[in-house]
Amino acid sequence: MYEAVIGIEVHCELLTNTKMFSASPLRYGVEPNTAINEVDLAYPGTLPQVNAQAVKQAVLLTKALNCTLDPVLRFDRKNYFYSDLPKGYQITQQYYPLGKDGLFPIMVADQVMDVRINRLHLEEDTAKQFHEIDKTLIDFNRAGTPLVEIVTEADFRSGQQAAAYVENLRLLVVHLGVSNGKMAEGSLRCDVNISLRPKGQEKFGTKVEIKNLNSINNIEKAIEYEIKRQTEILDNKEAVVQQTRRFDEASQTTVLMRTKDDVVDYRYFRDPNIPAIKIHDDILNAELIELPLTKMKRYQSEYNLSAYDAKVLVNNPEISQYFDALTSKSSEYKLMVNWLTQDLLAVFDQKEDKSMTEWITPDYFVQFIDAISSKTISSKQAKKVFTGLLEGIEPKKYIKDNKMVQISDEKVLTEWIMDVLENNPQVLDDYRNGLDKSMKFVVGQVMKLSKGQANPQFTNMLVEQILAKLA
Repeated sequence: MYEAVIGIEVHCELLTNTKMFSASPLRYGVEPNTAINEVDLAYPGTLPQVNAQAVKQAVLLTKALNCTLDPVLRFDRKNYFYSDLPKGYQITQQYYPLGKDGLFPIMVADQVMDVRINRLHLEEDTAKQFHEIDKTLIDFNRAGTPLVEIVTEADFRSGQQAAAYVENLRLLVVHLGVSNGKMAEGSLRCDVNISLRPKGQEKFGTKVEIKNLNSINNIEKAIEYEIKRQTEILDNKEAVVQQTRRFDEASQTTVLMRTKDDVVDYRYFRDPNIPAIKIHDDILNAELIELPLTKMKRYQSEYNLSAYDAKVLVNNPEISQYFDALTSKSSEYKLMVNWLTQDLLAVFDQKEDKSMTEWITPDYFVQFIDAISSKTISSKQAKKVFTGLLEGIEPKKYIKDNKMVQISDEKVLTEWIMDVLENNPQVLDDYRNGLDKSMKFVVGQVMKLSKGQANPQFTNMLVEQILAKLA
């Protein structure tokens, strides 16, 4: 039996207005080579200037991962000659990372797992290559995009744990507002290092790297396939070869990219164009907002939400913030969560560029919830009021204009029930003979008399009481 030993390197693009070392705007999806300037293309005589916004965001993330923070920024050059690297080197932090020796608690199948963070450092992204049959095209728009690279210790033993880590990390960066976390756009991507060893053995096996995984599902699938592939190799008494592989979605397998015979020498040295920079105290002392795992636990203890409800809320930061605004206005926590995480999430794309409070004012939402909890409207009517709510119509006005107020007056409902029984004397005989349809018939007739405004639950209870008494 073998044990998998897995470490993960995540590259996360920061959500800044401009690039890491230049004033070029960050624009995803625009026409190739239109969001660049002389610094990005390494024209002679150009010099880098450190993006303060990127530093602020990286510091926040470093603190959230409980890393030891270096208050002095120092940058190095990583030298290699690829066509997507304009300068012939990448500016990074090899010798003095911004953060190191961190600890990140994550949720794996409702259990907390502590992941050790080896290091977190700032660097710039490369350009993007597009390979065609007889040529390679390069879009330099991505060149110079601010990145943080987060390297874990080899703490994972399964694809499920690794996928949960990346999912928790993606949630964290989105929650902090330091990245959009969109893996499909390459804003967050990861490399996985995996080896197998006999259970009980301390020494690591031969490492295989899987490059550029860009979805949570693919991370788990790639690791589980690679565990299976390496297991078969070892069972056949063969040696695992150190390689770099990629995950092929079509075949659901990992595919060889290149074999690694030795460690690449990148000839790192301090970047002479960027002096050491003392990070300002305002940045170093910036307070963290409540972190996702802490918020989940608070929702469970303070509002008595289930672990599932708390997770769904926290996984959607905008809706989570909106829920926080609602809790000071209503104590119908479970009812609010149901409508937020089910009905509202289903139409969330209708919000477009509006904020949640612009789309549905908290006061209107609370009015809506109060109308349901007080049984002013039925659950069926609530669906219609909700549609009006999405269009900006005040619930009270919608209910009034559409004559939706439920009738819960016992005297009025009793009179209607007695009218139905007087006009349909056979109902009592049916009830005495144990026919369920008798009760349903009376309720249905009362709903007709009330034009659908009778409180259905209260009406049911009254009908049952009156029939039992008269029978």
